[in-house]
Amino acid sequence: MTASITPEQWAQYERDGYLVLGKLLSDADLKALQDRIDDIMLGKAPSNYQRMLMQLDSDSGKYEDAGEMSRGHKGARLDYRKIQELEFDPLFLEFMQRPIFKEICDHEYGKDTPISAFRAMFMNKPANKGTFLPWHQDRWTSLDRDPLVTIWTALDPATIQNGCVQLIPGSHKTLINPNHNSGFLAPEHVEEHVNKNKDKIIYLELEPGEVALLHNWTVHGSDVNRSSISRRAFSVCYMDANTKDKRGRENYTRIFGPGALTVEQLKAQSAVA
Repeated sequence: MTASITPEQWAQYERDGYLVLGKLLSDADLKALQDRIDDIMLGKAPSNYQRMLMQLDSDSGKYEDAGEMSRGHKGARLDYRKIQELEFDPLFLEFMQRPIFKEICDHEYGKDTPISAFRAMFMNKPANKGTFLPWHQDRWTSLDRDPLVTIWTALDPATIQNGCVQLIPGSHKTLINPNHNSGFLAPEHVEEHVNKNKDKIIYLELEPGEVALLHNWTVHGSDVNRSSISRRAFSVCYMDANTKDKRGRENYTRIFGPGALTVEQLKAQSAVA
């Protein structure tokens, strides 16, 4: 398992906008996260569901047809599309706070810069289902500065057949559609930056427990799942905790630095509840 990132790996990341870190989860830790996310979906986890944003998948496979993203459990089922604010689960928080992720944040934001989670989310493409994710860059006009770091962890095999992440290496060096509130590419941008670079597209195929570092501006998307194997993943966007949200939101969870949330705090809160 990767313990640290070498200068050669950083050079590759700075060139390509992504870096496969290898398998960072032991088989036991992987199984624990797989079981926990299933328990969360089934309503069996010792979790505060009113803290979690949950979204059901679409039946059509179209992004715009996915269910509303809102707080609270929406029934015992294993085909949720997205679940956010998983930093409030002790198992997921413990993984998010591993030293290698602190090392990455120090490198990208400056040593010991306090770090919050813009989002810590489960992404799911159930077998023979899943929603098409259009090409985009992960950035948001509501923030006064752009988050730079996303850690993407495969909980199942991520393959071309089941809708793995697709990306364009080197596309992180320029903002393509800065006026879109979530960084989605317009049709003309897809034509110029994706369709004309089809030979450069990388399919981020990963084994369960493998982790990839993505620059938030790296153009990426994903297809529907055309296989009988689900594609579950855990994605965390780490941001400078000094970031201001123009919509007035102030309660982004501190992950590294003074005041960071701890596993012990979560367990104590759960015991009280």
